[in-house]
Amino acid sequence: MRVCHVLVVRVVVVTESFLPEVNGVTNSVLRVLEHLQGRGHQALVLAAGRGGPTAYAGAAVVRAVSVPVPRYRSLAIGLPSPRVEAAMRLFRPDVVHLASPVALGAHGVAVARRLGVPAVAVYQTDVAAFLARYGLVVAQPATWRWLQWIHRRAALTLAPSTHAVQVLARHGIGGVEVWRRGVDAARFHPRHRSPELRRRLAPGGEVLVGYVGRLATEKRVGLLAALHGLSGCRVVAAGDGPLRRRLERQLPWVRFLGFLSGRELSELFASLDVFVHTGADETFCQAAQEALASGVPVVAPAAGGPPDFVRHGDNGYLWPPGDPARLREAVAALVASPGTRAAMRRRARASVADRSWEAIGDQLLGHYRSVLDGRPRGAAAA
Repeated sequence: MRVCHVLVVRVVVVTESFLPEVNGVTNSVLRVLEHLQGRGHQALVLAAGRGGPTAYAGAAVVRAVSVPVPRYRSLAIGLPSPRVEAAMRLFRPDVVHLASPVALGAHGVAVARRLGVPAVAVYQTDVAAFLARYGLVVAQPATWRWLQWIHRRAALTLAPSTHAVQVLARHGIGGVEVWRRGVDAARFHPRHRSPELRRRLAPGGEVLVGYVGRLATEKRVGLLAALHGLSGCRVVAAGDGPLRRRLERQLPWVRFLGFLSGRELSELFASLDVFVHTGADETFCQAAQEALASGVPVVAPAAGGPPDFVRHGDNGYLWPPGDPARLREAVAALVASPGTRAAMRRRARASVADRSWEAIGDQLLGHYRSVLDGRPRGAAAA
């Protein structure tokens, strides 16, 4: 058994998503790699997909043979291959980090066991719910059996929210620790609020209501239709995805801004008066946390990750995910009350003040050391 008394930890990160694909899995992997580099550790990335950088934050990126996902061709499935195992053997890792493992992650955990190296599996995508949104409900039992196979072979499973831990437990996956997501408090900050952007998006001084995220089936962005005709507000949506054209036809009164990043994204978040999230299958919901850091009250479903950090009536509102009328009611209440919005704005940023990526990254290193020292896994041990 390897014991982590060395200063430098060698980590292989096996990820189902990586640049140029931008999503929650990719973003968290990037932050992990940056933190490993900043703390002097060494990493190797084994990723599905094609294109993108050959290195990031000092870590080489090796691509697995991949095929596009049917009906979602911007995503790819990484396939088992000798290339993956050879890269892992050559790197000689101390620990294997499985980012949202499904296909490539299953191969990664199998190779890790052959090498006698502990794996830490990060549950981040509700794959079964994702398949259901695409009409593949029949595949859910088999999907959960597959995920059980992966997570039971990992030394530790990390989940981003209380809800995610409960979901895993219901499907026979125990010994799970909560490992939340961090937020960049400098990039997402009220100081980025832009009067010029607000004049452009809400020229009549209307309350600016916005959604930020992928435009895909599982995000249920069509529920923004519940806000149609709501007096005194303008609705915008930032992001891209396979449903963009359809949503533009269905919601012609919503202004679609396309994919934003960098300064543009920071300014949009801070310039909103209300942030709305529509998806009910989020294991965490990073965009909602970024909105809070930007000083914006959040209206999100009372499902998945948001209830861990959106406090109803304090920094936002939670609405029953099957009731669009309640979504409209929550947004209407904020549109009609500048005082409530102002009070929630003040509390929003403070509510996520302790969630820096540095703190979250150090927690992850603590989990690595736990499995390397051979301590009991997760909540089951307690």
